[in-house]
Amino acid sequence: MNSPRLPIRVTLGPATGQRLDKALTAAVPEGLGLSRSRLQALIEQGAVARADGAPVTDPRLRMEPGAEMVLTLPPALPATAAAEPIPLVVVFEDADLIVIDKPAGLVVHPAPGAREGTLVNALLHHCGPSLSGIGGALRPGIVHRIDKDTSGLLVAAKNDAAHQALAAQFAAHRLERRYLAVVRGAPDPADPRLAGLAGVSWEPGGVLRIEGRIGRHPGDRKRMAVLSAGGKPAVTRARVLERFGPKGAPSASLVECWLETGRTHQIRVHLTFAGHPLIGDSVYGRRGGSGPLADFPRQALHAATLGFLHPRSGEAMRFDAPPPEDFATLLAKLRAGAS
Repeated sequence: MNSPRLPIRVTLGPATGQRLDKALTAAVPEGLGLSRSRLQALIEQGAVARADGAPVTDPRLRMEPGAEMVLTLPPALPATAAAEPIPLVVVFEDADLIVIDKPAGLVVHPAPGAREGTLVNALLHHCGPSLSGIGGALRPGIVHRIDKDTSGLLVAAKNDAAHQALAAQFAAHRLERRYLAVVRGAPDPADPRLAGLAGVSWEPGGVLRIEGRIGRHPGDRKRMAVLSAGGKPAVTRARVLERFGPKGAPSASLVECWLETGRTHQIRVHLTFAGHPLIGDSVYGRRGGSGPLADFPRQALHAATLGFLHPRSGEAMRFDAPPPEDFATLLAKLRAGAS
């Protein structure tokens, strides 16, 4: 049975005279999975109201800044994806959420060309009727995603209350998400090229901070890019943990990255922008070199740490997952050849 529908309360941003659908799209946490088209339909169905209960049914209505709105979602539709008995590495599970250590190669959501064999199919089988349906269809409450070829930790909500609470933490940047990446070269504060890049700076402790708006690449809609205008704000921090290769001119490095925001392909795009693409990244990286740098078949990125407050108890929870075998083997080969 579906979990009860819970009202979603949001405060519109400071922009004056924005259309309601556009203002709601910006104000609702991304983790709830409510697209602009979905919000437009909800508005027209009378599911969006002002704080005093007065419904607003015109998506084009120009709104005053800071207005408080309440969304009351209709019952979720049946799941369109099929449940499949796909093995999962469950790190933690209770009545509200499940934390998975996702293997590289597993797609999170069904999409054209990948309707079966996804994490959603696996969760539908594993969780049974205990699912969040905030996005409109009964499905596991995927609050955040990691790319198909990225391994590591993600959390899914089992009910709408947990989904809303976790999505709010993501929107407020209160979750801890740390990744391990193997990149070409090694970011260095002495690199004059980095000093000249807009949005790139260094913080104490040798932490590289990359701030750059991310949106669709103007020449390739399948890729993301750092944009001078448009896109969404994004901030990535990175610190070199280990260097490989000749001293003073490393061929690669192990980098710890952590996110202030969570945009599509954020780490991959930001590190490429900084001149240090991920090893094995066929979309944003470059081929070349020899040995492990050329042979690794996927982007060398692993979601190693995930921390958040439990949506029901408020308890601080933190999970760590060691890199998978292929990532560990890559590091071993680089260490064996390091000089």
